[in-house]
Amino acid sequence: MLEGKRIVLGVSGGIAAYKAVEICRRLVDAGAHVIPVLTEGALRFVGRTTFDALGSERAWTSLWDEPHPIPHTHLGQTADIVVVAPATARVLGLYAGGISDDLLTNILLATRAPVLVCPAMHTEMWEHPAVQDNLRVLRSRGVQVVEPESGRLAGGDVGAGRLAEPATVVAAVEALLADVSRQDLGGLRIVVTAGGTREPIDPVRFIGNRSSGKQGHAVAEEAAARGAKVTLVTTTDLAVSVGVDVVRVNTAAEMEHAVLSRADDADVVVMAAAVADFRPEQAAASKIKKAAGVPEVVLEPTADILAALGVRRRPGQTIVGFAAETDDLHANAADKLVRKGIDLIVANDVSAPGVGFEHDTNAVVIIGADCAAQEIPLTDKRAIARAILDAISTTRSSQ
Repeated sequence: MLEGKRIVLGVSGGIAAYKAVEICRRLVDAGAHVIPVLTEGALRFVGRTTFDALGSERAWTSLWDEPHPIPHTHLGQTADIVVVAPATARVLGLYAGGISDDLLTNILLATRAPVLVCPAMHTEMWEHPAVQDNLRVLRSRGVQVVEPESGRLAGGDVGAGRLAEPATVVAAVEALLADVSRQDLGGLRIVVTAGGTREPIDPVRFIGNRSSGKQGHAVAEEAAARGAKVTLVTTTDLAVSVGVDVVRVNTAAEMEHAVLSRADDADVVVMAAAVADFRPEQAAASKIKKAAGVPEVVLEPTADILAALGVRRRPGQTIVGFAAETDDLHANAADKLVRKGIDLIVANDVSAPGVGFEHDTNAVVIIGADCAAQEIPLTDKRAIARAILDAISTTRSSQ
C-alpha cells in the first residue's frame, strides 16, 4: 500500500519529535517516498541532518530558504498523504483556524490529499477545551486523527498525550491510503444509526444508556471514505465529515421515524445505535419533586426498529444489527440474528475491558446468516468499522 506513495511527513516542535525519526524510517522501508517538513520548533528537538539522511529527499524547513518558489503548493499538490507527527497544540490550532505562518501549515492548507494528524502534548494541554474543539473542527473536515496514548510524559508525569507508537502511526497511514484507494461501496446508499436514545421521565430526567455513538460514527465515516452515500441518524453531537448527511434525534420514536422513512431507499442499513427497549408510558409535564416521594414510573416497550427492518426488507437490501451482551455472546447474538430476520449481526461483550460503550476501542464477533462467525480482537473502532463493511461487501457479493 505504501510502495511509491509520496508522503509529506510534518514534524512539529514537541519532545515527541524524536519518534518521527522512526516513523520516517519505517515509511521509507515500506517503499514510500517520504518528504520531511520540519518546523522551526521541531529543529530545537531533532536535527535536520537526521531527516536528510533517512528521508527520500532533503528535509524542508522554510517557505523562503528553499530553491522552489512555491514549495507549499508544490508539496501539497504532489502528496498522496500529509502526516503530522507529532502534531502540537499550536499546529492543530493554526490548521483548524486556517492560519498559515510556516511551511508546514501552508502545506496543510494547500493540499487536497488526505491528512493524518498525530497529536502529542502534556495531559493538561490535550484535555484543554480549545484543543478538543480544534480536533472536532478538523475531524468535521475529514482530517483523520491518531489519538495519543497514555503513558510516561516529559518531566516524569504520567497521563494521556503521549504520541502513538511509530508502528501505530504507520498502520494508520496504510489504512487511510487503503480507504482512499478503495471505493468498493461506491454508489451504495447506506443508513447508519449511532448513540443511545434518551426516553424522558420528566423535562429533566430520562432513561438512557452508556453508548457514546463512537462505533456508529466510525462505520459512517468508513462507509463514506469507501464511496458510499451515507445518512447517519445519531443521538450524539460528535463531529461528522462533510460527506455524511446527519440526522439528529433523541428518542427511540424519533429514531424509528428517521430510519424507517429512509430505509426503503437504502441499500444497506446498519443499526449500531443502542435503542432503549423501554420508555415511560407518560412523561411528567414538569419536574418531579423529591419531596413528593418516590414516583411510580410505568414502562412500556419501544418499537423494535431492527425487527421492522427485517420484515420490510426489500430484495437486495442488507440489514445489519448490533448486540451488546455480557454473557453467552455467540448464542445470544445468533439467536437475535434469526429472530430479527437480518443478514449480519455485530456482537460485543461490553463487560470486557476496553470493549464497547464509551471506549475508543472495541472487540466484536460478526455473525452472518450462515452462522459463520468472524472474531475481531480488540482494536480501534475505525478498524472495527472496516471489518464490518468488509463483511457487508462479502455478504452482498454472495446474494
